[in-house]
Amino acid sequence: MMNNKKIFVACDSTSIPKAKEILRKTQNTKIKIGYKFGLEFLNSKNGRDFLKRLKNKVIFADLKLNDIPNTCASTILAIKDLKVDYITIHISSGLDALKACKKVSGKTKLVGVTVLTSLDNLSLRQVGFNKNVKKLVYHQAKLASKAKLDAIVCSAQEVNIVKKVFKKEIITPGIRFNSKDNDQKRTLTPQQAYKNGSDWLVIGRPITNGNIKKNMQTLIDHLDK
Repeated sequence: MMNNKKIFVACDSTSIPKAKEILRKTQNTKIKIGYKFGLEFLNSKNGRDFLKRLKNKVIFADLKLNDIPNTCASTILAIKDLKVDYITIHISSGLDALKACKKVSGKTKLVGVTVLTSLDNLSLRQVGFNKNVKKLVYHQAKLASKAKLDAIVCSAQEVNIVKKVFKKEIITPGIRFNSKDNDQKRTLTPQQAYKNGSDWLVIGRPITNGNIKKNMQTLIDHLDK
């Protein structure tokens, strides 16, 4: 079954021509594709206007809000005109911020970000957390459930833990076709991630670096096995 596979392609660039190329060359009939635009693109000179004009695409604004409740909620209101489908907030912003954002998010799905996939147990200790990755993600997933968030971002390695306490959509970055991790620490292949129960995968460089159409075909072949 290929038609139930869903991928967010990460458009990590400041270039509008590059974003247009990604959108054009990732179109296919086998996999449902959405597009993730992060801080880099949304803060670029023409990024906001480009997003505002995009039609008939599933758009994921990866803002990773992490501030006091009023600032987080006000930011969501400030980008209402973009009509994005998903927007992210760090669960570590706290329950009040999560609730404040959920109150104003409307049709936009509010997505709680757990421990970033670039972090591991050592990284967490360096910033003062005494829980390991898995325990912290589990704790955050319970908080996301309490705040009635619409989705969660977590590593594919923690999906089974999250599923115990969070029953909505699970989005997993840190997906690699092979063992080259780049700056990600907790990675899995697309097949492994879907097997673990991910609803959406986020894939950037393995698709957008080099020959995009060829990379898409590699992905489709990988999932077709």
